[in-house]
Amino acid sequence: MSQKTRATEMLDISAVAYSLHSYDYNPGADRIGVQAAVALGVPAGQVLKTLMVVIDNKPACAVVPSDCELSMKKLAAALGGKSAQMMKPADAERITGFKVGGISPFGQKRDVPTVLEERALVLESVFVNGGQRGLQIKLDPKRIVLVLNAKVASLIASA
Repeated sequence: MSQKTRATEMLDISAVAYSLHSYDYNPGADRIGVQAAVALGVPAGQVLKTLMVVIDNKPACAVVPSDCELSMKKLAAALGGKSAQMMKPADAERITGFKVGGISPFGQKRDVPTVLEERALVLESVFVNGGQRGLQIKLDPKRIVLVLNAKVASLIASA
């Protein structure tokens, strides 16, 4: 597995400190982010999933803890939209240049608005996808905001 991806290149160019962590990717896992957390031996809330969405017919990216459900209503509101829905996998792959299961918020082919779940900022470090299946990037969550000019908002659906 290559340790160099468009995601790591973006972080290198931005002079962001990070570390890479590989694990055995299971394409059949119900929740890929949770599977990554188990494989890495960290809490599921520390592994963030990258979700590609469509808000009012425009692409966007949400980054939320892997053990949480995204509220489409809260996400749309965070970006000033009326409605949001999950992007079709083929569209997500085309827009990001990454395969589903390996989509990183960093190094996507197209710049899209990104929103980070606010509770991620209380953690010292988080894991996000490194741009390929089975590769995670560990970094300070504040760097996600700085590098991507991401908005921070409450995105989690209430139980």
